Amino acid sequence: MAVSKKLVKTIPYVKSSKVEKWHLEMQYENDSEGDATYYTSTFTADVESTDRISGASNFTKAAKSSFSNADLVALCPVSKWDAVFASQVDSVITNPPSNPVPDEAFSVPS
Repeated sequence: MAVSKKLVKTIPYVKSSKVEKWHLEMQYENDSEGDATYYTSTFTADVESTDRISGASNFTKAAKSSFSNADLVALCPVSKWDAVFASQVDSVITNPPSNPVPDEAFSVPS
């Protein structure tokens, strides 16, 4: 199982030339499109510079150009998304549910 992941969308919310919030989307892919084990899922996160509940700093407000791809990936809850994606692949690809099969030859007993 070769899993790849990449940021596919990054939207900065800017005020006074500094980013106050990021909308981030990361796409996960299992194997290659066309393979029997191919599966894809996209996860999103909205990250504000300061956590509204704890008051902790998620990132320092700065110009959008000062953020690298690595900085943005670090803002994502990747370990959580990794676990969810692995569970999705397991339930859809590795161990899919078995569906009932119709028995067209059955007749009602008399």
